[in-house]
Amino acid sequence: MPEYQNLFTAVQASGPAHMGVPLPRRDSPRTGKTPLNIPILGRLGMAQVGPVYLGALGICSLIFGALGFVIIGFNMLAQVHWDPVQFVRQLFWLSLDPPSPKYGLHLPPLNEGGWWLMSGCFITVSILLWWTRMYTRARSLGMGTHVAWAFAAAIWLFLVLGFIRPVLMGSWSEAVPFGIFSHLDWTAAFSIRYGNLFYNPFHALSIAFLYGSTLLFAMHGATILAVSRYGGERELEQIVDRGTASERAALFWRWTMGFNATTESIHRWAWWFAVLCPLTGGIGILLSGTVVDNWYLWSVQHGVAPPYPPVFGTVVDPAAAALPGVKP
Repeated sequence: MPEYQNLFTAVQASGPAHMGVPLPRRDSPRTGKTPLNIPILGRLGMAQVGPVYLGALGICSLIFGALGFVIIGFNMLAQVHWDPVQFVRQLFWLSLDPPSPKYGLHLPPLNEGGWWLMSGCFITVSILLWWTRMYTRARSLGMGTHVAWAFAAAIWLFLVLGFIRPVLMGSWSEAVPFGIFSHLDWTAAFSIRYGNLFYNPFHALSIAFLYGSTLLFAMHGATILAVSRYGGERELEQIVDRGTASERAALFWRWTMGFNATTESIHRWAWWFAVLCPLTGGIGILLSGTVVDNWYLWSVQHGVAPPYPPVFGTVVDPAAAALPGVKP
């Protein structure tokens, strides 16, 4: 009888390389006839790397994505006078910014936002091609398309930030810059500009689903590890033929939480929690500036947040004065 294995004492099952299921005739061949076996990767997942299937969609996606990232990289390199040392040192502060408000939705000169627009276009095309590849690969293999639609939720937030909301606001300047600290600065300024995103109910939902999904995934992963000595990791078998692993896990959760999901439904719970995080977040961003100009005043008007106490007497807030029913 083998010793009980857990996260820290994993055993790698080594066997012949698996080349995958046969592909339809219209598909391109897989890349790499002899997959690599890298034991160190087996500590994190499977040691087998490859074969890789790219196809026309995958190749086009990589080309467009590479073009977008190269444009961003060369612009950042130009900002430090083509000095690779300074590029590495200042990478967190370098940024490729969108056009200024004076250009609206028009095409600006390359050095005044045109490079940002071009790189954003290439990256967007790359992501959409990769989504199409993900969807078609799942259908070709006879799988469900759950992963593709989960990826689409993230693409929704990406498009809201860089395309849909700027178009509705009438200016590319509303989009997010390409940079590390500049992206964080944009987020902070966005929250201040619209009266603190903490008062945005869709932002609150997004954070709840963010934390909720991490908690669900951690709880599920911990539960399966806890019953792996009973074969709990063979979840498909436990779904169709509930065994001692599922029974013990269910008993544990009824004892500790009063309720338990099934081996199948926990994955639906986790999928929905994770997908609703970018969906609700995108709605909250989309409403900021287009429908609601100040989330704090919106909360005061709808009885969600109390108004500021009159510490300094009567102070007229110009923004609040324009809203009916809000006391200054």
